[in-house]
Amino acid sequence: MEKRAYDIFSKSNREVMIRVIPGHFATRHSHVNYCVDMTKVKSDLTSAKLAARLFADGFSSTPVDTIITLDRMKMVGAFLAEYLSTTHINSGVNIGVISPEISNDKMLLRDNFLSYVKNKNVLLLTASATTGKDANSVVEGIRYYGGMPVGVATVFGSNFDCGVPVLKLFGLDNVPDYSSFAPTDCPLCRSGVKVDAVVNSYGYSKII
Repeated sequence: MEKRAYDIFSKSNREVMIRVIPGHFATRHSHVNYCVDMTKVKSDLTSAKLAARLFADGFSSTPVDTIITLDRMKMVGAFLAEYLSTTHINSGVNIGVISPEISNDKMLLRDNFLSYVKNKNVLLLTASATTGKDANSVVEGIRYYGGMPVGVATVFGSNFDCGVPVLKLFGLDNVPDYSSFAPTDCPLCRSGVKVDAVVNSYGYSKII
């Protein structure tokens, strides 16, 4: 499967890249025809810092008190908080970085995290936002807990609306034929194409 993989580099900085694998993949919400591997951005110090810089430049005029991270993006979130708090409109702000629980597709905020969201400007940082379900759910959750959602930053995302600005480092223009389907309406399944792997925020597991 990995023999089909190829790298896509950010036009803003070629040190920031994702790896895509064409095929048939099952995610929590959908079936997709590409696996988008963002391990390097999430796990590599240099790549994480550079991705955080691109996000910081995109939200340079946005007040941010807290960054909510999903999909194991906390290292990028920490660098993003540092850049925003030292170089932009948030200069001097002690920006919080938290990773709340997601239960039944809803954000669950424990009492010890409430002060990071209530009456705060909150930015969502996630690795992938293809269906937009998780992003919309978290934006709704931020409002439920008394916060003000100010934006969504994602490494790879499709075109969706969640009522706040969305910044994508990579999108459908980078993978033009990327498609996402409800599991019950997947044309690959109907054509008898076997699922190559199960994909989540930790990576992919091949199905033998």
